[in-house]
Amino acid sequence: MSNLRKIIIDNIEVEVDPNLTLIQACEQAGVEVPRFCYHERLSIAGNCRMCLVEVVGGPPKPAASCAMQVKDLRPGPNGEPSVVKTNSPMVKKAREGVMEFLLINHPLDCPICDQGGECDLQDQAMAYGVDFSRYREPKRASEDLDLGPLVATCMTRCISCTRCVRFTTEVAGITQMGQTGRGEDSEITSYLNETLASNLQGNIIDLCPVGALTSKPYAFTARPWELTKTESVDVMDALGSNIRVDTKGREVMRILPRNNDAVNEEWISDKSRFVWDGLRRQRLDVPYIREGGRLRKATWGEALTAAAKAMKGKKVAGLVGDLAPVEAAFSLKELIEGLGGTVECRTDGARLPAGNRSAYVGNARIEDIDSAKQILLIGTNPRAEAPVLNARIRKAWANGANIGLIGPDADLTYPHTHMGSDRAALVRVSESDLTRFRGQNGLVIVGQGAIREADGEAVLAHAMKIAEASESKLLVLHTAAARVGAMDVGAVTEGGLPAAIEGAEVIYNLGADEIDIAAGPIVIYQGSHGDRGAHRADIILPAAAYTEENGLFVNTEGRPQLAMRAGFAPGEAKENWAILRALSAELEKTQHWDSLAQLRRKLIEAHPHLGNVDEVAENAWTPLKVKAPGKADFVNAVKDFYLTNPIARASQLMAELSAMAQARGENRLAAE
Repeated sequence: MSNLRKIIIDNIEVEVDPNLTLIQACEQAGVEVPRFCYHERLSIAGNCRMCLVEVVGGPPKPAASCAMQVKDLRPGPNGEPSVVKTNSPMVKKAREGVMEFLLINHPLDCPICDQGGECDLQDQAMAYGVDFSRYREPKRASEDLDLGPLVATCMTRCISCTRCVRFTTEVAGITQMGQTGRGEDSEITSYLNETLASNLQGNIIDLCPVGALTSKPYAFTARPWELTKTESVDVMDALGSNIRVDTKGREVMRILPRNNDAVNEEWISDKSRFVWDGLRRQRLDVPYIREGGRLRKATWGEALTAAAKAMKGKKVAGLVGDLAPVEAAFSLKELIEGLGGTVECRTDGARLPAGNRSAYVGNARIEDIDSAKQILLIGTNPRAEAPVLNARIRKAWANGANIGLIGPDADLTYPHTHMGSDRAALVRVSESDLTRFRGQNGLVIVGQGAIREADGEAVLAHAMKIAEASESKLLVLHTAAARVGAMDVGAVTEGGLPAAIEGAEVIYNLGADEIDIAAGPIVIYQGSHGDRGAHRADIILPAAAYTEENGLFVNTEGRPQLAMRAGFAPGEAKENWAILRALSAELEKTQHWDSLAQLRRKLIEAHPHLGNVDEVAENAWTPLKVKAPGKADFVNAVKDFYLTNPIARASQLMAELSAMAQARGENRLAAE
């Protein structure tokens, strides 16, 4: 076969790539090696020394398995495979010595430390620690850092693994954390005591192997063994990051990332992680009916009867909001079109062509970014629209990719070529000779800001032309979690939003809180929060949020994923599909399902690709007709990263972060 190399690890013979480190080779052999500083997605620091192993025939002292490659091993005297031992007396003694050093200055905070129960240091101390200390001198203490409202610090617990420094520098692309001093005086600190200016900073909480960095909002509220853990997907942006929702009773206590190499690796944005306090505030928990200009509480029977009465015999339009699961969009489409009405999901005016999946999704996968050598961003700031995807583009840049940007220039955390801000720059690129970029794994990423003006389809056509001429792939970067799924089920009207609501006497608003509906039509609002949509409504039907019902969401690359229910909706709020099913019975247009499973069967019958959960369907490439776009500058879709949806706007923490980001933008410090 190829250049695989045989080595023997604890009497297990394995064939591995010689470029692997010993710690990776041990993992392939199924042997666990303890570590604190090593992390597979960060550069190698080699400074905790917990992963020491014995290399037979090598140096007479243990070797750090994270910093030594398989190709550096010496074969046996007669060419036998190299031998590595991870459980010999030498290794055990070395690890116990390292653990003793680590615990010399570590405070006995376990009873009050938030990391208790999921702490790497606790776990390894059980295996390699001793039950007494030979250290009699005073322990060292460090001052705590103020990193902002998200990350709580207790730097006396820090073991200088530098994971936080490497993450913020390499993945998040900010240079505000570092290590100063030497020996006993060394400590992790932030530059000029700045708070962290990154929307990925919460990931350092997961990376910290001790309790030095913990979650400020979650502090002292629960222990890990008290929590019910539910695997789900995030809806704060259209990336579809895989998450775990931890609940205690009915309350969501925290949200953590799950590993999915094809989508979010193991990172999530701060909005995804900390938005849970918005699930508790400004909730709609009973139906309301507007009478005499004022909303009054009503029963479900009254509200559904009033809604049915308002809709019967009228011209009805349905709007699908940004957080609606596919089942709800499908159900609303069936209901409204059954009444002769129109449905629209492109509530921001995006000119996404219905029925052409290669134009409204593209033909690229998120993981194609990793191998891309040429990336063109059109009308997007991925740092604000999809921070985890932006970290992936940064990784591509670190691996040698060239990145161009057409649109408003911004700090994307990596160097890029700004090619212009307007449509003319896009036309210049699309009409130039792009054959030199062929065979370079190119990628064209189009943002929603580029296609929500009147000439959006022309802009999309030019982007597709660039992708075709340079043999690149196209990725349409959405900002709404519900958009691709709603497009897939055909919740669209020829002519977009204006055509859908033109002449409508009743508007059924399924959680569309980002638009203002003019006075005139009766508005029935179905949603979870008392946001803009509820303020305009005449009838309010309280619905579940994304953590309170099972639902299907299709992410920006066209991958269907399941969001699972972690808790129950407050008060009398019901699941979205169930409200529409009950309303259909009131309208005497009863839908053909009585459960979510039956609804999903009908949905998959009509749209088979939605049944292939966690698989990206191949989209047939259908280029759009190239027309001349307008002359205006591009405008990015996301103005304020922290306040893009009703759940985020209900969160006190998101409001605080938004204010801090705004203040940071206004007060540029002069270098003096």
